[in-house]
Amino acid sequence: MITIAPGKEPPPTPSDVAKPPAEAKLTPKGVAYRVLKAGKGGAHPTLMDKVKVNYTGWTTDGRMFDSSVIKGEPAEFSLGGVMSGWTEALPVMSPGDKVRFWIPDELAYKGAPGRPQGMLVFDIELLEIKAPPPAPPVEAQDPHAAGGPPAPTTP
Repeated sequence: MITIAPGKEPPPTPSDVAKPPAEAKLTPKGVAYRVLKAGKGGAHPTLMDKVKVNYTGWTTDGRMFDSSVIKGEPAEFSLGGVMSGWTEALPVMSPGDKVRFWIPDELAYKGAPGRPQGMLVFDIELLEIKAPPPAPPVEAQDPHAAGGPPAPTTP
C-alpha cells in the first residue's frame, strides 16, 4: 500500500503583490522592498557568500511559481549565481530578516521563455550567511602564481 503524505500548505498570496506599497524602500537598481520581520541585525551577505534562505515567489497577478517553503527545505546558493534582482536584494538583509521584494523584469528573467514574466514578488527569509571557502594557498616557489614579477632569466 502506498501512502501519499499531504504537501505543505502554500503561503497565502500577499495582498500587495500587484505593486510595491508607497512606503517601500528602493535599492540603487530599483528593487522595491518592505521588511516583514526584522532579525537581530549584523552581517549582510556579499557577492562571494553563500546564503541559506526560505522563499516564495509570485507573479503580480498572484500566481505562486516557486517556494522552498512548500518543498520543505531551505535553499542554499551563491549570491553571485542567482538572478541579478536577488543579487541586488539580499545584501539589504541580515540573518533573521524576512523581506518582501518587488523585482523588475529587467532584474529577473527578462522575458525568457518558460520563465515567469514581468515584475516578480518574493518573500525571502535569510536564515544564514555562509562565507566562501578560503582560497587555496599560493605556492611560495612560483612567483607567477602570486602575481609577482616574472622570474629573472640568465643569459
